[in-house]
Amino acid sequence: MKHIIPRRALPALALGLVAATGLVLPAPANADAAAPALGNARPAPDFTLPSAGGKSLSLSQYKGQVVMINFWATWCGPCRQEMPLLDAMYRKYKGMGFTLIGVNVEPDTAAAEKFLKELPVSFPVAFDADSKVSKLYDVKGMPSTVIVDRKGNARVLHRGYRPGDENTYLDHVRTLIRE
Repeated sequence: MKHIIPRRALPALALGLVAATGLVLPAPANADAAAPALGNARPAPDFTLPSAGGKSLSLSQYKGQVVMINFWATWCGPCRQEMPLLDAMYRKYKGMGFTLIGVNVEPDTAAAEKFLKELPVSFPVAFDADSKVSKLYDVKGMPSTVIVDRKGNARVLHRGYRPGDENTYLDHVRTLIRE
């Protein structure tokens, strides 16, 4: 039996598919300017956090680059699954004006430091032990990924991770590198 979707249902179906992916896309030009959505190319809030190397790390030090901020925790299975994929992405694109900042959100950084010894990554990792930065970026679950353009505007918020999401990340990163 063939199922036919009425044309008038296609916009709602498309919105449902976008919602199911967890992506926040840029709003149309006529959208309400006061709407608090990261996808509206709003300035990404700057932050400074302690990093795994013992130094402070801030978003502003990467101005002019495409920056992916990945909020994660050691107890998060999908975070553990995507970490090696994110590291491979970072290594491949870091020479093209791209960086990735891993932001661990656990109150006790010892678990994250132990995890990073077991599964080392080459990208910088910062610690948001008091969740101040997570709140700035409206992080509601793990993992959450924000992609910031070269001008310092948050362009994409992706919540969660499923196998294959890394391809979506790459599409966004490649597009923003070319801008």
